[in-house]
Amino acid sequence: MSISRRNHEGYCDPTVYEALTNIDRQERAAGRGLSFRPIVFICSPYAGNVEANVGNALLYCRMAYERGFLPLAPHIYFTRFLDDSVPEERQDGLFVGCILMTKCAEVWVFGSTFTEGMEREIQNAKRRNLPIRFFTREGTEVHT
Repeated sequence: MSISRRNHEGYCDPTVYEALTNIDRQERAAGRGLSFRPIVFICSPYAGNVEANVGNALLYCRMAYERGFLPLAPHIYFTRFLDDSVPEERQDGLFVGCILMTKCAEVWVFGSTFTEGMEREIQNAKRRNLPIRFFTREGTEVHT
């Protein structure tokens, strides 16, 4: 696998490059080759019943992993250190999530009810011409 120092827009991204290089080095040292897994952005509710929604997002990540993808769910990561109830921190989390979306091959949307944050992520994916796949809460793909 060739690891590029640049993102898909051509900008240098040393943090991601260093992280992927370190993972590759560790996998090779352990005698395992790093197998390619396309990164998918997990778009699912956070607001509302936060505990249940975080649990669901973890299940969606597991579904993606079991299907051979590397899941990225910023809403369950950034909320560990950003306060979603503080408007500035919420906006920062959504913004940085959209930056991370640029690293993804696809966006996977779960559920039938879309929160404001999800709508923003879906619009961002459309602007970037990323493939968007829709799934039920149980993980069945819905073809629209």
